[in-house]
Amino acid sequence: MKAPRLPRATAWSRVVGAAAVPVLLAGLAGCTGSGDDPAAAAAGRSATASAAPTPPARTGPVGPGCAMFPADGPGSPAALATTPVAGAVGTNPQLSTLTSAVLAANLVDAVNSRQDITVLAPSNAAFDALGTDALPALLADVPRLTTVLTHHVIAGRLTPDQLPGQHRTLNGDTVTVAGPADAPTVAAEQTLTGSAPAALVCGDVPTANATVYVIDQVLTPAA
Repeated sequence: MKAPRLPRATAWSRVVGAAAVPVLLAGLAGCTGSGDDPAAAAAGRSATASAAPTPPARTGPVGPGCAMFPADGPGSPAALATTPVAGAVGTNPQLSTLTSAVLAANLVDAVNSRQDITVLAPSNAAFDALGTDALPALLADVPRLTTVLTHHVIAGRLTPDQLPGQHRTLNGDTVTVAGPADAPTVAAEQTLTGSAPAALVCGDVPTANATVYVIDQVLTPAA
């Protein structure tokens, strides 16, 4: 039986070489002699610039559950990119329990005021997995709830390639994420239920001050 879903809290809206060598030599050859040829120099600079690697274009959120975010309009990645993370999370119905939990722990300002962070955001299903009795008990225990929630916040805006690894959390402990980049997981022993690893639902979702990765388990702080 699933735990009763807390009402969505709208107050949350208050609340990351080799090919260039011939070109360079050609440019140097064009500059030899007593006179400079501006056209040749410009051509050399243009060729060198064109040889520089181009960073890959952003392809949008990754994960099997990204349909939870509409493609455009309110709640879409484009809209969330200009909204602080608290308000961004609060617009999604599948993150309403997390919204209520952050309000209960009085962490709205703490999350919104930090720049360039990564948030591992448990979905409603992740909280439901705690069980009928465990979820209300967690929400009622504010010190423990605060520790649990701050364990889900990592410094820096992490790309999918950067997410696998060990990271220090806002709680002051560490969380270890396993690869691959397009399907990261956190081991079962690092979750509150301890019965299944936390898997990615949808990630690399930008907000004004954070990058969000929605996960399907609630993580447990290090002992």
